[in-house]
Amino acid sequence: MSTTQSERLRELLEPLVTAAGLELEEIEISRAGRRRQLRVVVDSDEGATLDACAELSRAVSERLDETDAMGEDEYVLEVSSPGADRPLSEHRHYLRAVGRLAKFHLHEGEELVARILTVDEEGLDLEVPGVKGRRPTARRIAFADIARARVEIEFNRKDTKKEEEA
Repeated sequence: MSTTQSERLRELLEPLVTAAGLELEEIEISRAGRRRQLRVVVDSDEGATLDACAELSRAVSERLDETDAMGEDEYVLEVSSPGADRPLSEHRHYLRAVGRLAKFHLHEGEELVARILTVDEEGLDLEVPGVKGRRPTARRIAFADIARARVEIEFNRKDTKKEEEA
């Protein structure tokens, strides 16, 4: 059974990421002209700070220099967090997004923008914003019904306003 380069890199880098108190979300290798780009995406429940990414980048670079995991060709290393509008694909992503607005694409073709209220093993409890002055409504969605989901960027988040008023 052969392993792909991404799998080998994951085995090599995951201990470094874990030691830094982060979780390895994704490893992506792409070509940019004659060079390759290695993108390592990390996160944690508290988020991945710029300092944590920079420190991890140095550790990853040293580890890659010690091995032949990237071969002889030149490459650019990027260590980053998933970003504010991250896709939600794992249970832990939904847990981190409680209180956030998200856009859901359901398997049945429906699109829905709603705030995540709670998350359990089977699915999500949501608050769907009211339209034209109507009150928000509650809705339950099972994980099995979600084709894909992504956090929506909000400039005036609901939970931020409550904290400022307190």
